[in-house]
Amino acid sequence: MQTSRQDPVSKLIFELSKLPGIGEKTATRLSYFILKQDAAHAQSLANAIIHAKQKIGLCRSCFSFTEIDPCRICSHPDRDHNLVCVVERPSDVLSIEQSGSYRGVYHVLHGALSPLDGIGPEELKIHELLTRLRDYLKSGDSDLKQPLMELILATNPSVEGEATALYLAKLIRPFGVRLTKLAHGLPVGGLLEYTDKQTIGKALENRMEMS
Repeated sequence: MQTSRQDPVSKLIFELSKLPGIGEKTATRLSYFILKQDAAHAQSLANAIIHAKQKIGLCRSCFSFTEIDPCRICSHPDRDHNLVCVVERPSDVLSIEQSGSYRGVYHVLHGALSPLDGIGPEELKIHELLTRLRDYLKSGDSDLKQPLMELILATNPSVEGEATALYLAKLIRPFGVRLTKLAHGLPVGGLLEYTDKQTIGKALENRMEMS
């Protein structure tokens, strides 16, 4: 869609259509819904977006979105720091937390390997994961006092997710930590953020050793 400085409606539709999963038709419906609301509603929406963008950053430990650093999960005294779950997106953290079956911490990759889309290891938080593992395993140099016992590769059951898990497993095995992955039961090609909490919970409980 061509935009014009003289056409704010087209500009709004164009910007909304950039959101993932939002095509031009959906963007058009959303635009006209916003325009039907009073000015206070539109201002509140705009303020919420700006406030979130200004206040939310990445946790220096797990790289999930957070307003405090480290995030509430990483800084919680009751979380098991010897158990790290590696996920693709910050939204996957929320999905796993809603299952109520996990009490460890996380590492967010911010994507999955996809050479066709130009996404290689350098575009993901893989270097940071390896650095984190080295720091965990340095005796006496970590606040954790104990070595990492298990790392769960919870990438999505897609071609890209499986390729990412295999790539990570190859890099992580030399560290000597226990490697597991989510059990089958998650739909192939599905995404964690769209999977019900019971299915995620069972996948965590029945996770398998990485061969």
